[in-house]
Parts: sequence; structure tokens; C-alpha cells
Amino acid sequence: MTDTVTQQRINNAAWAACDTFRGVVDATQYKDYILVMLFLKYISDIWIDHKEQYERELRGDARKIGVKLSRERFPLPDGASFYDLYENRKADNIGERINIALEAIEEANKAKLDKVFRNIDFNSEANLGQIKERNRRLRHLLEDFHKPELDLRPSRVNEDIIGETYIYLISRFASDAGKKAGEFYTPASVSRLLARLAAPKPGDTIFDPACGSGSLLIEAAREVGTNNYQLFGQEVNGATWALARMNMFMHANDAAFIEWGNTLTAPTLLVDDRLRQFDVVAANPPFSLDKWGAEEASADTHRRFWRGVPPKSKGDYAFITHMIEVAKPQSGRVAVIVPHGVLFRGAAEGRIRRSLIDENLLDAVIGLPANLFTTTGIPVAILIFDRSREAGGANADRDDVLFIDASREFTPARSQSLLDTTHLDKIVATYRDRAEIERYSHRATREEIAGNDFNLNIPRYVDTFEAEPEIDIVAVQREIEQVEAELVEVGARMAGYLKELGLND
Repeated sequence: MTDTVTQQRINNAAWAACDTFRGVVDATQYKDYILVMLFLKYISDIWIDHKEQYERELRGDARKIGVKLSRERFPLPDGASFYDLYENRKADNIGERINIALEAIEEANKAKLDKVFRNIDFNSEANLGQIKERNRRLRHLLEDFHKPELDLRPSRVNEDIIGETYIYLISRFASDAGKKAGEFYTPASVSRLLARLAAPKPGDTIFDPACGSGSLLIEAAREVGTNNYQLFGQEVNGATWALARMNMFMHANDAAFIEWGNTLTAPTLLVDDRLRQFDVVAANPPFSLDKWGAEEASADTHRRFWRGVPPKSKGDYAFITHMIEVAKPQSGRVAVIVPHGVLFRGAAEGRIRRSLIDENLLDAVIGLPANLFTTTGIPVAILIFDRSREAGGANADRDDVLFIDASREFTPARSQSLLDTTHLDKIVATYRDRAEIERYSHRATREEIAGNDFNLNIPRYVDTFEAEPEIDIVAVQREIEQVEAELVEVGARMAGYLKELGLND
């Protein structure tokens, strides 16, 4: 069995398990049950592999200590494995048994999984129905995950495939959830683009202040190309935070620091009560978040909003300024997805935007196609800020801003626009080379931006107008006269034919 086939079979089998809930439970809820069960199955299969390896090596009296440490890396309490639950799948209290097993796994692995399962209840009448129906659904769920295609032992399936199945399910749930998907998912191509533009290097610390289920952090980790990095994230939604923690484990990033809390009102990644700073900060924060905490911002103990307090009904610049403040001075890089209003809205947002430009922090503005997200059809942009442009930084002598209009280059799909590898490569190459390409990109001076009253609307800088070809009126008139003459000739022929047939009387 090849990896490609294994990936497809595992994806299909995992998605088929959703049939137990589809149409009965909302996608934003049943995704938690499916992903937790996939996680439980995975760690149970890891345990089986380690146990068998340990027993084999005990018999051969070889490398006992190494194997023992491997088993202790993730202890699975007695009675808490997927297979224990499967054997009891017909029990009247199976939902309660699953909850108890998950609680025991949390307790045995507090450093990695503390509180991860606290936001999901397999014994919920509200979500899963009354006891008879609930037991039936949970029995089917356990049976679905017991199929041979979902044998996830590491000796059979490598961890990259398991991680991709997790991402695959999240993307399918996002499609089903529609506008609610913004709470937990950024399309893979957009995450990939943002990670490539942020360009994390070996040794970097990487932070996402609105990390959702963690897909952007996973892409950024891949971009590094080695295991020499540290991942950090914060997520306000408890259920989504739990998905991110599990996602990190499924991608062998269980050392990541993923915090639960509100980034804007209660940032938790601190060092000696001060904001921790990172080499790379990348995010797809919620667009124009209402009631984000403006009333508390002026008294912010971390002084993140010294440029001005964004409007209470639009939190875009709250996220942007937070991200800049937690990027390392003179070297940190920030990449953030924003709605286009961020580029031109006035009042407080206009003043903050002008300040960021005056500070020479803005490096690029990249316009993307409309309809990339399941949550909205509006076009979005990527802003890149580079603190190495500050005095003393490696790029302190750079004072232009690169504008890229990539809004017209995409692959149309049934319900979304897609960015394929060709599109991503062109955007990234243009940014890295700071290339000027006709009707695609332009480097604007700060004087040019000031002349536009600090409005960053991309059409002001990238002229995408294509002149219509000139029309030769005389030639068109000759063609019309020729067609009219031909019509007269055809009409005469038709009249002759009708006369011959005696039909023109």
C-alpha cells in the first residue's frame, strides 16, 4: 500500500465516520466529536505499537531503557484506550465512559493535554440526543473508527499522513460550517502563502495570536525546513483551542505553547509580566471584530495601543498593533490577513495607518482574489510589516512599500476561488525580489503614499487598466455593407426557390 493510497483511504474512512452525525448535529459541533475520536484512536494505536515493540525488545533483551522512555512519553491509563471503549460500545453509559477515559488521559498527560477535552461532552443530550439515540450514535462512531482503514499504528502509517488527515477533516468541516468556519480554519493555500511570505528561518520563534485550529502554525513550521523552531499561539475559543492542541500533537509539534485566552484583552504569552517577543508573527484574525475591548485599550498595561485606539466596532488594527508590538525590535517580521477596509478607512484607523507608515514599518501590501474563504466572499489583502526597517535594523535603508495586485490570478472552483502553486510562486517571488511588474506590482515611495493621503487602496498604486483595442470604424462599415449585400442576394435566391415551389403567392 503506497502512502498516496493510504492517505486517500484514511481520509475517506475518517470522513465517512461523520455520517453518524451529518444532518443531525451542526458541523461546528460534530467536528469536535470526530476529531477527538481520531485523536483518541491515534494515541491508542501509538500505545499498541510501543507496547509490542517493548515486549519484543524485552524478549531480545535489547535497548530496554530507550523503549521504556518512549512508552512513558505519552502514558495511556488502563481502561482509557479506544479499544477499551470499543469493547464496551454497547454499554448503556458509553457516553459517560468516553468522558471518564478522556479525563484520565488528561490527568496522566497534564503538560501536553491539560483541559483539552473539557469543552466536549460525549454524554450531552443537547448535542447527541436522548440516551437511546445517543448510545446508538456513539456505538456507530466507535465502530467506524475500528475499521481496518483507520489502523493508525506508526509502524503502518507515518505521522505526516495522520496529520494531513486531521487537516483534511478540518477543511471539510469548514466547508460544511460555512460562515462559522472562520472561528477555526484558514484555507490551506492562504496559510501556505502567509507562511512563505513570513519566511521563518531555523531557530525562529513563531507566533499566531489568533491561531484557530493551528493550521497556519503548522504551515510556518514546514516552511522552516528543519525541527529547529518554537511555535506559540493563543486562541480565545475553548473548543478551537483544544483542536489546535491536538493538531500540534498529530503533527509532532506537541512541544508548542498554545494558550487559551483573549489576545487583545488578556495576552498570556508573557516574560516577567511583559509581552514575549517573537521572530515571526503571522495570523488570520477575525475580520472587523466588534466589541474587541476598545473600552479597556487606553489603560492597556502593555502599551500596545500608543498609536491610537481602534474603533470599538472594528478590531483589525487592534490585532495589527498587537502583532507589531510582539515582534522583535529591529528584526521581527509580521504577516497578517486583513479586509480591504483596513487599507483606506479614516478617523482612528487612518491615524494608526499613517503612524505605521511614518515609522517605516510597512513592507508590502498584497491584494488577493475574492471568494477565497468559506466565511466571506470579499477580497482580502496581506500586510507585511518588517521591524528590520527600523533604525539599526538590517533593512533600515529601505523606505518604499511594495504593492502587489494578485486579485485577478486564481483558479475558479465550484464555490471558491483557489490559489494554486503557480499563483503562490509568483506572489512570493515578486515580494522577495521586490519586482515591479506591469499591471501586477509597484514599489511606492513614502512620498507617493503621503500624496495619496496615506490611503493604501491597491488600485492607486498598481494600474490594472487594459486599454480596449482601437476600432477601425471604416472597416467595420465596409463589413456591414458586405453582410447587407449578401443578405439581399440570399433573399433573392430564397424568393426564386419559393416561386419554383409555388409557395410565394
